[in-house]
Amino acid sequence: MTRALIVIDMQRAFDDLDFWGPTTNPACEANVAALVSTFSDADEPVVVVRHDSASPGSPLHPSNAGNDLVDAVAAVEPALFVTKSVNSAFYGDPDLHAWLQGEGVDELVICGIQTNMCVETTARMAGNLGYDVTVVLDATRTFDLTADVAGLGTVTRTADELMAATALVLQAGGFARIRETAALVG
Repeated sequence: MTRALIVIDMQRAFDDLDFWGPTTNPACEANVAALVSTFSDADEPVVVVRHDSASPGSPLHPSNAGNDLVDAVAAVEPALFVTKSVNSAFYGDPDLHAWLQGEGVDELVICGIQTNMCVETTARMAGNLGYDVTVVLDATRTFDLTADVAGLGTVTRTADELMAATALVLQAGGFARIRETAALVG
């Protein structure tokens, strides 16, 4: 079995808590760096994914400094670099699925930001496409969310609650297994 590390949206914009709101898991970046190092040292492919927002006002727009990758990921020479403007890395450029198939990769280890957005969407699609998927939960992070939802009123969830819900849905739904960094770098 050939595996690849998929590093999603580790970008400077996510450090702007005035824009995104409260977050959790301050160890995310260090855990991602440890995974990148482990995969690179083992000559296993590392795929870096960057979100290029189409909205000029977004800190993730390519014209904004927040679009830049964090240092630990920017220093990597990835086997593949994917840009996307939606939640799934499988809808980016170049075609992630085609590249994985061409390389004979059938196991994906996924980390990055945001746990319940791009990480979860990519993991669900990967599971549906037949990949053996692991999400390294402590190498992800997200932000508190509040929204008015029809039939429910105003719903608020903390970043910790969202991470737990994502882990539950991915694992119980059969999309991915949930692991911690120490289990993969030890």
